Amino acid sequence: MSANGWVDAHLAELADSLSAVQEQSATVEEWGRRVAERLRAGGRLLAAGNGGSAAEAQHLTAELVGRFVAERRPYSAIALCAETSSLTAIVNDYGADEMFARQVEAHGRTDDVLVLLSTSGRSPNVLRAAERGRELGLQVLALTGAGPNPLVDASDAAVCVPAGSTAAVQAVHLVLVHALCAAVDAHLERLEQPDRGEAAVTDDRPHVVVVGDIVLDRDIDGRIERLCPDAPAPVLDVTATRDSPGGAGLAALLCAAGGARVTLVTPVARDLDGRGLVEALRPEVDVVALGHDGPTRRKVRARSDGHSLVRVDDGGPGTPTTLSEDRVRAALATADAVLVSDYGAGVTTDERLRALLTEVAARCPVVWDPHPRGGAPVAGATLVTPNLAEARQAAPDGASADAASPDALAQTLRAAWAARAVAVTAGDRGAFLATTGDEPLFVPATPARGGDTCGAGDRFAASAAVALARGGLVSAAVGAAVADASAWVVAGGAEAFRSRRGMPQVTGRQPVGGAPDEEVAALATRLRLGGRTLVATGGCFDIVHAGHVATLQAARRLGDALVVVMNSDDSVRRLKGEGRPVVGSADRARVLEALDCVDAVVVFDEDDPREILAALQPDVWAKGGDYGGRPLPETDVVRAGGGRVVLLPYLDGRSTSSLIERTGRARARQPEEVA
Repeated sequence: MSANGWVDAHLAELADSLSAVQEQSATVEEWGRRVAERLRAGGRLLAAGNGGSAAEAQHLTAELVGRFVAERRPYSAIALCAETSSLTAIVNDYGADEMFARQVEAHGRTDDVLVLLSTSGRSPNVLRAAERGRELGLQVLALTGAGPNPLVDASDAAVCVPAGSTAAVQAVHLVLVHALCAAVDAHLERLEQPDRGEAAVTDDRPHVVVVGDIVLDRDIDGRIERLCPDAPAPVLDVTATRDSPGGAGLAALLCAAGGARVTLVTPVARDLDGRGLVEALRPEVDVVALGHDGPTRRKVRARSDGHSLVRVDDGGPGTPTTLSEDRVRAALATADAVLVSDYGAGVTTDERLRALLTEVAARCPVVWDPHPRGGAPVAGATLVTPNLAEARQAAPDGASADAASPDALAQTLRAAWAARAVAVTAGDRGAFLATTGDEPLFVPATPARGGDTCGAGDRFAASAAVALARGGLVSAAVGAAVADASAWVVAGGAEAFRSRRGMPQVTGRQPVGGAPDEEVAALATRLRLGGRTLVATGGCFDIVHAGHVATLQAARRLGDALVVVMNSDDSVRRLKGEGRPVVGSADRARVLEALDCVDAVVVFDEDDPREILAALQPDVWAKGGDYGGRPLPETDVVRAGGGRVVLLPYLDGRSTSSLIERTGRARARQPEEVA
């Protein structure tokens, strides 16, 4: 074929191929965003290919280290195919299939991107690199020829060029490399100069940096219906397995749920579990991964009908190995608050990290959640949050600390740690806060009976950190943290949070305006754990009196847990008229929650409780006897959900309306004051 003939055929093939890949321009744009975000966060791009693809891999990295069009700072990018000494040594010692994979293992970090180019999508050394990259948690992107092919399956994402010749595939790959560079530059400009351009968006959320030890929480749910034939042990038939970030990972997620922009600095193991943890966090948390000694630390819980049978801990030790002090310092430089979430794996004893945390404690709030096996808080920490057991173990006077009161321990530890404040948490009692003043402050907790306390310490510390990041006072931050920790326990603790990731958090006291059906259903599920009977009752409860208390106590005796569904302020006003309610919904709910017989309160906006009962589906719906003889509009809804309706005795002469009326008459009879 003549040169002219080849050019004509090549141009025709290119036109068809470019038209086909133009439909994938949105994919390349998304790749540009991912690469820009990772480069901006301190990650790097690795690239590799064979033959002509090797040249294009070098072309890509050159555009990032140098520049594509506009002037900007250089970014780290390495073409693995250009490392000739490494390539020849690896091929000689480990074989050709390892020539890229071993370099990926040497250079790659979980914040990095690996771009692989292969016209066939079948080169063994490229496939091995993709597998190694995904094992280590890198984002693996592939440019290949016609698909499907093995490289597409081995990568996180791929763009395939449907051309028949290698020359056409490589030519289109070069176009895609340039398109990727253009997208990267555009996203970098928006990230680095957010005030330029019509599409600029500012993020006004406070920035919380969490530094700590990450753990994988694995929940294995199942049923036990038989015993093992070869040992006196139950057999768990597994129905579901759930993996979630624990330790500092949970603390980071809770900060994000509290409305903060979150960066997590933590050791991450280079295994499948480590990669899974990072991927689970990425939608809500930026991760700065440090080196991790040993495999991922795991807490594996086996459960049957909501009850834990056994917990198996393995992995670790998890101490930090390699770390980039510049990357950690850059993350801390923009922090509005820092939360140190110590889980005893070595982050708080690492001298490099302690030096950086000491620096940041001098300029922004640092909340330190300690661990018995961890290091002491750095001097100048804004708030240290040990629980009572941790405080007694950390107290310098040893054995005598066992008898010390929480308020005395808080004062002792504040001086010993040179902290600005120490809050000793004492479970359902609340927290005792010692600051620079003479007397400690007691912040009482809302009773949270029957809940799950797992993770309450993380909830407390995360809430305090977010409050301080927003500029709050330490006392106000501790008050908010106590309230959030109480609500966390009522909602079912860490297990409930893990089981419904992405759903709104359930709290014992719902906001005015009504609780979403998903929250109500989740609350019902938690209260039924272990086969418990769920009872519900409802009303306005404008002024809680003896009649209400008698009804609630009687209702609680019908089952194992009692939920009160309470009319919102607008609902009461429609039912009772102007001037009602006398007491707002938040205060009404708080009074009801203080009663031992009440497990949770849910506020609803409608004129009757049918909608909320459809979500709650109680086993028993209890109503005061003053409704006797009249049909209840909610009866059909309760029965449709498998429940039954029970009427309770009514204490004659006790009603909110009559109390208000008598109070009004009494005031009318009082003589006017004489001036």
